[in-house]
Parts: sequence; C-alpha cells; structure tokens
Amino acid sequence: MTDPDLAAVRQWVQIDAAGFPSIPSPVLTTGQGTPYLRAPGVVLIAQPRVHLSGIADFLHGFDPQLEFAQYLQDPTELPSGAQLCKTAGQLCYASFTPRRTWNAEANRYFQNLKASGHGSVLEHASYSFLLYGISRSVTHELVRHRAGCAYSQISQRYVSGKVLRFVERPEYVEDPELHAWFERRIDAAAADYAALTEALAARQKSGVELLNAEARTDLRKKVQQAARSLLPNETEAPMVMTANARAWRHIIEMRANPHAEVEIRALALRVYLCLAAVDPFLFGDYRLVRLSDGTLGVETEHPKV
Repeated sequence: MTDPDLAAVRQWVQIDAAGFPSIPSPVLTTGQGTPYLRAPGVVLIAQPRVHLSGIADFLHGFDPQLEFAQYLQDPTELPSGAQLCKTAGQLCYASFTPRRTWNAEANRYFQNLKASGHGSVLEHASYSFLLYGISRSVTHELVRHRAGCAYSQISQRYVSGKVLRFVERPEYVEDPELHAWFERRIDAAAADYAALTEALAARQKSGVELLNAEARTDLRKKVQQAARSLLPNETEAPMVMTANARAWRHIIEMRANPHAEVEIRALALRVYLCLAAVDPFLFGDYRLVRLSDGTLGVETEHPKV
C-alpha cells in the first residue's frame, strides 16, 4: 500500500483487551428523531480457542525415535485460528518431527498452502461477527452464501418499532438533495409503521379474525408481521454471522471487489480488516486497493483457496 489514505483505513479497527477487533458505526438521527446509520458496524464476538496439550497422548503413542512429542515444545505462539489450521494440515502428513515447518516459519507454510489451493484445512477455524448498520438489501445478498456459514437475523415479526432504524446508502451521503429525500422517506416510513401498527392493534381488539390470537406474543406478532410489509429495503437488519476462514475468504473475494454492490462491498471490507487484524496468517495475503469509483476493494494473489 502506497496510498496514505489506504494505510489509514486499517486504523478503523479497534481491538479490545481480550484481542477482539471491531469497527463501530455511529447512529445519527433526522430532525424528527428517526435513527439511521451510514456504514456497517462489525464486531468480532467469537474466534477459535486452541488447546494443543491434549494431543500429548496421541503424539507419545508413536515410535520415540520419530520425536513427535516435541511438537508441543514449539516456542513461537500463533493466533489460535492459524495454529488450528496448521496443526490440522500437518496431521495430514504426520509432520510432527523436528524437520517439520515450525511456527516461526508459519507465514511460509500458509503461503505455500494458499498457492497450492489447499483451502480445506482453513475450514477448521470459524469466526462469528455481529453485523449492524446493514440494510435488508445487503442481508438478502449476504445470506446467499451458504457453505460454511450460519446466520441469525433480527425478526421484524417479533421486534417492535421501538428498535426500528434505517441505513443510508453511500450515494446519498454527500448529495444534499438525495440525503434530504432519504431523511423525509425514513421519517415517513417510521410514522406510517407506527400508525399502521396502531390501526392493526385496534382491529385486533375489535375481533378481526386474521389478527386474532390467544397468546400475547402471537398477538404482537400478528400485528407486526402485517405492518412490516411497508418497511423499505433500507431498514436496518442486524445479524450474527458465523463462517469458517475458507468461507470468509470466499465472501471477501466475491463482495469486496469492483463487481460487488457498493453497500455489501463496504461490509466485506470491514470484515476483512477485522479478520486480518486478528489472524494475519490466514488473511494477511489480501491488500487494499482504491477502485475507480473512489471506494475501496480487496484483492489477493491467491484467490479461491
């Protein structure tokens, strides 16, 4: 990276005392108090935890002349994800002898692995993110990634309008007319949603059959599932998403490139920054690039690992 602005992008990442990175996104409000966000918020909430001492009995079960037992005496500590993947890969070839690739040479080990396309061992390390400041448009694209991924997304059937927020597209932010239009639109959507839920609740109390239910939770659900139909695609749809390292690499390569939609590109960029911060061995081969539209993308010499 030679562009100083690109170098500064990595400073977006905040790492807490436990070693978990995040990129926060501030909440703004319209003049009428409708909350909205302008960028994805990304928070790593789970990552691998490796405990290798438990494999001592396995290593001692081989001919002592192989010196497998000293595998646990490697003085160089790796990030847990990298250690997990490296140990899994070395098991494939019983590479536990002193002639193996030691942790001090882990970067070379993973470069060789990526160059050869042997990405299956990367599937052992999984990372979970809380993703917010993302619209329904983004999540509808994101959940198309299935292999190696798991999702838990906010339900508009069970969640009331009290937590209703919106997401402003990047194209509107610097354009006064489009931004004003956006604010008017979400103010109207929030007001219409509140009015519609009130009208539906009134009809429910009057005994309208389609809105009727016995359980209190179901009563609210009947109202909210009908009212959500008017909410726009720019409604915020936060989720927890888990994927293994190989799946995250695929998502980054697909969604942080020039052909991806700009909103999901911003999300993939932030996920990459957090993953590279927590485990450079698995994600350090990527580099930031400035795209023709002024946004940022990510590329690597080792795609489709």
